[in-house]
Amino acid sequence: MRLNAIKPADGSKRAALRVGRGKSAGQGKTCGRGHKGQRARKGGYHKVGFEGGQMPLQRRLPKSGFRSHLHRVVAELRLHELQTAAKDGGTVDLDVLKRSGLVGLHIERVRVFASGKLEGPVAVRGLELTKGARAAIEAAGGRIED
Repeated sequence: MRLNAIKPADGSKRAALRVGRGKSAGQGKTCGRGHKGQRARKGGYHKVGFEGGQMPLQRRLPKSGFRSHLHRVVAELRLHELQTAAKDGGTVDLDVLKRSGLVGLHIERVRVFASGKLEGPVAVRGLELTKGARAAIEAAGGRIED
């Protein structure tokens, strides 16, 4: 195969419309732009959302909601997910969670919630724990290293 022989599959690309080539071509004279007005001009069109000077819809509606910037660096984890990262009774920390794919690579802090059950003891280092998660880990015979 050669690079100069590569071409799109038949029918996947539509030929560009050739405008301004006479009446019989179907797009002659005004080229489908109509007569006069802003849209008929060469460089003339308005920005997205512009309504002719009327207050645009996106500015008439109230702002709502809140999106925290912390969601990029803070992750939440459940107890049963913690169990999957703790292979062979090893200590679970941020690096182990990143390697196992349970949290993203850009995560800086992990908070563990008491959701699900622990099957066996788990050692946890450097993770934030809720009161319920802390109690569940200690009840299962695990240890918490800060």
